[in-house]
Amino acid sequence: MKTMPLSFVVLLSAFTFSIGAFQLYQVSSFSLALISLWEPNFQSIDSVLLHFSWWPRVFTTIISGAGLAVAGVLMQQVLRNPLASPTTLGVASGSSFALMLATLFAPWMLDIAPNLVALIGGVISMGLVMLLSWRRALSPTVVVVSGLVINLYFASLSTVILMMNTEKLNGLMIWGAGSLVQSGWGDFSYLAPRIALATIIAFVIAKPLSLLELSEQGAKSLGVSLAKLRFVCLGLAVLITSWVVSAVGIIGFIGLAAPAITRLIGINKIQHKLWVSMLIGAMLLTLTDLVIQQLPGLMASFIPTGAATAALGAPLLLWLLPRLSQKTQGHTQTVLTRHRENVYKLNPKAISLALIGTLISVVLFATVAVQNEGWANLFASQNWIFLEWRAPRLFAAAIAGAMLAIAGTMIQRLSGNPMASPEVIGISSGTAMGLIIAMFTGFGSSIFTLSLGGLVGALATVSVIVLLNRKSGFQPERILLTGIAITALMNAIQSFILATGDPRSYQALAWLSGSTYYVSVETLLPLSLSALVFIGLSFLCVRWLDILPVGAASSKALGVRVDRSRAILLLLVACLTVSATLVVGPISFVGLLAPHLARLFGFNKASQHMLCAAILGAGVMLLADWLGRQVLYPQEIPTGLMASLIGGLYLMWGLRRL
Repeated sequence: MKTMPLSFVVLLSAFTFSIGAFQLYQVSSFSLALISLWEPNFQSIDSVLLHFSWWPRVFTTIISGAGLAVAGVLMQQVLRNPLASPTTLGVASGSSFALMLATLFAPWMLDIAPNLVALIGGVISMGLVMLLSWRRALSPTVVVVSGLVINLYFASLSTVILMMNTEKLNGLMIWGAGSLVQSGWGDFSYLAPRIALATIIAFVIAKPLSLLELSEQGAKSLGVSLAKLRFVCLGLAVLITSWVVSAVGIIGFIGLAAPAITRLIGINKIQHKLWVSMLIGAMLLTLTDLVIQQLPGLMASFIPTGAATAALGAPLLLWLLPRLSQKTQGHTQTVLTRHRENVYKLNPKAISLALIGTLISVVLFATVAVQNEGWANLFASQNWIFLEWRAPRLFAAAIAGAMLAIAGTMIQRLSGNPMASPEVIGISSGTAMGLIIAMFTGFGSSIFTLSLGGLVGALATVSVIVLLNRKSGFQPERILLTGIAITALMNAIQSFILATGDPRSYQALAWLSGSTYYVSVETLLPLSLSALVFIGLSFLCVRWLDILPVGAASSKALGVRVDRSRAILLLLVACLTVSATLVVGPISFVGLLAPHLARLFGFNKASQHMLCAAILGAGVMLLADWLGRQVLYPQEIPTGLMASLIGGLYLMWGLRRL
């Protein structure tokens, strides 16, 4: 791999200072700007703005970027993983979630110690990641996958709370997206001494840090306890992240980008890596923020810097994936990838019983619910008018669950990766991006055009996944990491939307959460037709799904046109995902959960695997829709979010049992 010249750092710094100088030139003279840094001239509006807003913002971005870079270097060094960072491991989202809870339920804590609240959230998040990956000795891949799960889980919980308290948390949405707007020197005064102290400690332990590249036995022979060193380094990284998050919100991917660029420059010694990463991190964040301030009109106020860095960091993560060391990759064999040795066959009786059970579930969930007077059922109350709202949404949830389950089964068998699903590898997120772009550009004025936008997004995502993973043989870990990047990009776009305050943003948030609240008989009809067509076509392709997993050479010998068959199957996966995502949002984990359960039951033949997964997927979504209406009655948790909470628990259980 070619290394970038060190002059890149110089050019980055020069470009950053040039943008800053240009802004100062636009506002006032350089002499007034420099004087305003130390003391404002209250007779001049420009001087006051410079002293209390522009200069504090610049210094806050510098110290925040440098701190996140140090945290990223420490995490990557400890975990021996070039993709580890405060963002990818869920530390930032955990801190943000804790601050959101404190804002609602214990605001007095934010007056006393907001950094402590953020630290508790970050420690809990990191602790969960460690708990999920400890039995595999903190394997780099398992750690990052665990971070993905924790990120998605906290994101789901945060969205639930946000939807229940939109007015109270309106300002928190902008802050949570990484707003660096300053009204004084408070944030810089808070961050500077803390990050400086943490950085000094990082340099003090830099020499022992280099021993982390050795084996456990090699380090022990030198008298170093790697367990204690890892604990100290990760604790320091979490501490830095919690400080930054409590001050300015979530700043995406600076902790990943700065160490990555430092490695590409060719710097490997830990002491040099620390200070160069600090410089690059500070300049990257400052440059991004300065460029945003140059945007015309009100765009500079509406676009949070943290969301912008996340949007830039996602392509960086996709670019880094092919360069991930093969030595850190291995097949992640978990309960998620195993299946029973006993193989069962579905017979007409079993199919009939399963379908009858599903219909009974629909009847039960449609007629029994919590009301103002407590638990009630329609047979006793005779309020059959409730069926006009409940029945269509239940059928829609079941149909969407079946489609996602079949799409998940197909993508798992096609890629040979039992840990893949439309939600996890990013196809659902790509669909969401296409739908959002269509919605906000005015193209998506009807269900058909929205579906077309979602289909384009889904196909683009599938193309990216294939291009990035074809040479590596579609390794499960690489595909999962691709999904992390695509999901991060979708989350960045979501942050942009929420921060703008556009009235359509709340409609988009409800849809992204997977709410079936607006489903009616009229919208159920096209969903049913698309399900009938795409599910029917999927079952016509079961021969390909049985043959393709044995390999391209064997498939060709059996008369299968491999490339054409894969293209058709991927198109079907995209169509199924788009149809389901229109109803239950981009993240529900049903496409991962249902095929695994079907495999655990012993159904391995393609037709039986798909049918069993479809029934299980429909059942999970029915349960999710019903629970969403009961748990916080009279308020409601969207079906997609409830399904993601159920599926996320299963995924965490699977990772824990490595």
